[in-house]
Amino acid sequence: MNTIIHRSDTRGDANHGWLHSKHTFSFANYHNPERMNFGVLRVLNDDTVSESRGFGSHPHRDMEIVSIPLEGDLKHEDNMGNKTIIREGDIQVMSAGTGVVHSEFNNNPDQPVKFLQIWIIPNKQNVEPRYDQISLKDIAKENEFYQVLSPNKDDQGVWAHQDAWFHIGEFTKGNSDDYKIKKEGNGVYAFILEGDIEIDGEKLSKRDGMGIWNTDGFTLKATEDARVLLMEVPMQFKS
Repeated sequence: MNTIIHRSDTRGDANHGWLHSKHTFSFANYHNPERMNFGVLRVLNDDTVSESRGFGSHPHRDMEIVSIPLEGDLKHEDNMGNKTIIREGDIQVMSAGTGVVHSEFNNNPDQPVKFLQIWIIPNKQNVEPRYDQISLKDIAKENEFYQVLSPNKDDQGVWAHQDAWFHIGEFTKGNSDDYKIKKEGNGVYAFILEGDIEIDGEKLSKRDGMGIWNTDGFTLKATEDARVLLMEVPMQFKS
């Protein structure tokens, strides 16, 4: 098993007043040649947006973009005709493909919105753009990982143009679960949303990240109540 640890306080820090963003990987003005990506996981931004502020209309292409609100409500609009609110407990995916234009705003006038923005390099380019979001409340489980994203349209959760599987686990102190790699050659990036956990003897706390590869699986144990996002992705780009 190979691992790499990214502690919360070593991430890139961009504070624009209305936006405070922590970058696990190089993004915008934060450039770290040793942190460009984890396999096809290219962006993991931990964003806090002030009341009624947000990102105006801007374009994307050839990227799978996943948003997971952690607190508050995020308003989304795009040139595909989607106008929706993404709330805590939801997950959103957007295949930018041949090109999309969208905006994201804090829908709350009295509190910040906190959300993860995740970019995955797709295994297909120039696909037809698409948008989807679901609530996770009906599929959430306690003390075990549950799938929230996969490559398959008919699987649980949303889907993406990539051999990637995302799982979330919500654990009470002392509980554990095993995770098995879905596809040979993939790795897993574990991101601790809340609490304290342990993987392979490594202790991780809130907003720490750990990349794991060259293994068939691993065991995660909650040393305090914890919530964890696992992102399994190919470790090599498709040529």
